[in-house]
Amino acid sequence: MHEPFRRSHATSASIVAASALMALSTLSTPQAAAQNYPVRPVRMIVANGPGSAPDVIARLLGTKLAESWGQPLVIDNRPGATGLIAVELLAKSAPDGHTMFLSTMTQLIAMIMFQKYQLATELAPVTLVGTTPFAIVVPASIPVKTIAEWVAYAKGRQGQLLYGSGGNWGSSHLCIEKMNAMVGLKMTHVPYANTATTLSDLIGGAIHVYCPAVPSLPAFMASGKVRAIGVTYQKPTKLAPGLVPVSDTLPGFEMLGWYGMNVPLKTPPDIIAKINAELVKALKNPDLAERMLTVGAEAVGSTPAEFAAFLKKDTDHWTKVLKESGAKFGASSSSK
Repeated sequence: MHEPFRRSHATSASIVAASALMALSTLSTPQAAAQNYPVRPVRMIVANGPGSAPDVIARLLGTKLAESWGQPLVIDNRPGATGLIAVELLAKSAPDGHTMFLSTMTQLIAMIMFQKYQLATELAPVTLVGTTPFAIVVPASIPVKTIAEWVAYAKGRQGQLLYGSGGNWGSSHLCIEKMNAMVGLKMTHVPYANTATTLSDLIGGAIHVYCPAVPSLPAFMASGKVRAIGVTYQKPTKLAPGLVPVSDTLPGFEMLGWYGMNVPLKTPPDIIAKINAELVKALKNPDLAERMLTVGAEAVGSTPAEFAAFLKKDTDHWTKVLKESGAKFGASSSSK
């Protein structure tokens, strides 16, 4: 007498179970994951030590993201191997949006050299965060005040002049290599361990020209012993007021330092879109933009597609420059 009831009860139980499974399935879709994101603290990897410009920018962004998301954002400083340690850590992280990386031009160039973890193809782009200019500087003892005068001075001393950099194939090295190639100058490269030592030797006359990032210059410019003769943006910038673009003399010359945000390659597009929206919103905040200027960066903010195109163009550009400079690719590293 109770058999129909039992069958009916079993059928109802099956329907309930199936509905529950469908609900769980719905929650696991990328769209639902993006709606719930983030579900735990987010880590932002930085390939530089605490107190560096990338670290400061990461912390400014991290504070804004934590406020919006209601989840802590932890800055994970992983300096070493010209960024390979940090990039490799991101590339091997779960693609769920809970690990991101503040990338820079330095890491893009280094990964081209290492032939590992190419930023344009092996990481997912989120946004271009900001840009920073470099400057061509000479000792005040050299009688040149413009790029045109420097070119004339150097051409009259082919093979006799020395230029400094912060290390082989870094941005300051490639900046001078690029300028030398454009105008046919021959100089000897002297790599240093850091900007302060390079600028000290420039002041002392041990080297004759250098191309540091603009934020490192104010203290040395104040001494009156260093003269900046051109900025590497193609337009004037408030980060280097009064300094004429190198491109005014050498059309097409540009050295654009930058900061970007990347996540692991297979991160769902909806999660990338959510991260992008919050970062762009933060970068348009006047207070944050002003604070970025104090560490020498102009806030930008872009779509993931725009940043992807930017990374491809920069990769193609620096690959060409490196090849023309005689760089050897596939350099070994202690990080495996």
